[in-house]
Amino acid sequence: MIDINNNTAVVFPGQGSQVIGMGADLYEKSSIAKDIFDEVDETLGRKLTDIVFSGSQEVLNKTENAQPAITATSLACFSVFKDKYKDFTPSVTAGHSLGEYTSLSASNALSVSDTIRLVSERGRLMQIACDKNPGGMVALIGMDIQTVEEVCREAGTYPSNINSEQQIIISGDNDALAIAVDLAKARGAKKAIKLSVGGAFHSILMEPARDSLVEFIETLNFKDPEIPLIGNVRAEPLTTSEDIKNELIDQLMSCVQWNETIKYMSANGYDQFIEFGPGKVLSGLIKRIDSNCSTNNVDSLKALESE
Repeated sequence: MIDINNNTAVVFPGQGSQVIGMGADLYEKSSIAKDIFDEVDETLGRKLTDIVFSGSQEVLNKTENAQPAITATSLACFSVFKDKYKDFTPSVTAGHSLGEYTSLSASNALSVSDTIRLVSERGRLMQIACDKNPGGMVALIGMDIQTVEEVCREAGTYPSNINSEQQIIISGDNDALAIAVDLAKARGAKKAIKLSVGGAFHSILMEPARDSLVEFIETLNFKDPEIPLIGNVRAEPLTTSEDIKNELIDQLMSCVQWNETIKYMSANGYDQFIEFGPGKVLSGLIKRIDSNCSTNNVDSLKALESE
C-alpha cells in the first residue's frame, strides 16, 4: 500500500525500460489510459500502439519508437493513478534522461501532445546524430566517479549517466569505449557492461542534433512547472519555462546527474518515491543511493489494483 504524504516524489524511467505489452492492460481496462495512448497515436500520425502492444522487441527498441512508447506508458500509469487518488499531487518530480521529458507533462509544463511531439523529434534527431557519429554506451560497476573521469580522459570517452556512486555509464565511439573498458578493468571495475542502445547519448557525439532541437523547442508552448521539477544536468529545481528549455538543450550532450538528483530530493525531505512506467530500474537505484527512502512502482493495472 502506498502511503501518500507531502514528501512524495514521482519519477519516470528512461530509454531501455521498454518491453512489448507494456501498458496494454491499462489500455484495455481504463478509458483514461486509452485516451493517452490514442492521443499519442494521433499526435504521431501512426499506430505506435500496435508496436507497443503486439510488435517485435527489435522494432520497439528503435529510438524513434522506444522514446514515445515509454513516455506514453509512463503518462498512462501516472494518469490512472491520479484518477484513483484524486487528491494526490506530487511534491516534486524528476525523470531519468528521456524520463525528464515525461516529467514535463506531469508537472504541467507541457501538454501531452507537445510532450510526445518533442520526444518523437528528439528521438529522430538523436538517430541522425547516431548515424553521423556512431558509438555506444557502457555501464561501469564498482568504480568511483574520479577514477571513471580519469579513464574517460585517457580513452576519449565521456561520463554520461552517474546513476549511483557505484554505477556510472560512459559514452563514446566504439574504439574509444574498447580502450576505456580495458582501462576500467585494469583499475578495479567489477563489471563493464555494453548497453543495447543506438549511440553515445549524453555526449558531444550528439552535437549534430543540437541546433535542430533548439529550433523545435522554440515552436512549443512551455509553461512554468506547477510541480517542482529537478533537472538532470545540475540536479536543481527548474522553476521557469526558460529553465526547462535550457535544461533540455544542455541535457542532450551533458551527463545525467541522477545520483545527485536523488540526493537533492532526499536532503530536502522527499523520502517516498513512486516510479511510473515500465521496469523498476529507478527504484533500485534510489534504494542504493539512500536506503532510508521508500519506493513503489506503478507499471500496470495489477500494480494499481494492489494499492
